Amino acid sequence: MLAALEPADLDDGPRTAKSGTERMCAVTRQVQPIEDLIRFVVAPDGQVVADLKRKLPGRGLWVSAAQGTVAEAVKRGVFGRGFKRDVRVSPDFLAETENLMVRSLIEALAMAGKAGAVVSGFSKVETALQRGETAALIHASDGAADGIRKLDATARQIAGETGEIPVLNALTSAELDLALGRSNVIHAALRAGSAAETVLARCRRVVRFRAEPDRRVTKISKSKDV
Repeated sequence: MLAALEPADLDDGPRTAKSGTERMCAVTRQVQPIEDLIRFVVAPDGQVVADLKRKLPGRGLWVSAAQGTVAEAVKRGVFGRGFKRDVRVSPDFLAETENLMVRSLIEALAMAGKAGAVVSGFSKVETALQRGETAALIHASDGAADGIRKLDATARQIAGETGEIPVLNALTSAELDLALGRSNVIHAALRAGSAAETVLARCRRVVRFRAEPDRRVTKISKSKDV
């Protein structure tokens, strides 16, 4: 049986709350880093919305950033009890929350591209890998297996000298096109820097929500067969 929500489960708003680096999930009752949680607020029309940047006004309720946990919050009426008022939850709440995360990732990748921190195209990505200029490797989730396999092999060889290289597969080719302002993007590479760190953080958030870490984000390191 779900535990009753305590007033402390709600923060006092983004400008006044002293949430620090951890909060309690309103569903699991576990204290977690805020990076592993989603802050939800109630819009003026009574709709519950995800506040991914943790800046929206009003008191916020925190839930683990996994679609199963958010679904449980909806099923158990956690939002209505937590906010102590009538709230509306969209029938497509989970999809809308995921779409917000994906949009946030696309925006971060677009900013990285404008800052010159992204190269795209098979040859350019391969060159960036060989030069040791790659902080993360990006593949479209619907990209052809052959190209992915070849670049992963190159990355695996380089990883023997520089350490693990994160591989991001969270976006489709169309989404990569949108982020980078060009067509048919299948492969890209992130250069090290703050822009890359933001992209990685937002990609991991999408991965946690989808609960598919083994498929959406991996790390390439040197293996015995390379």
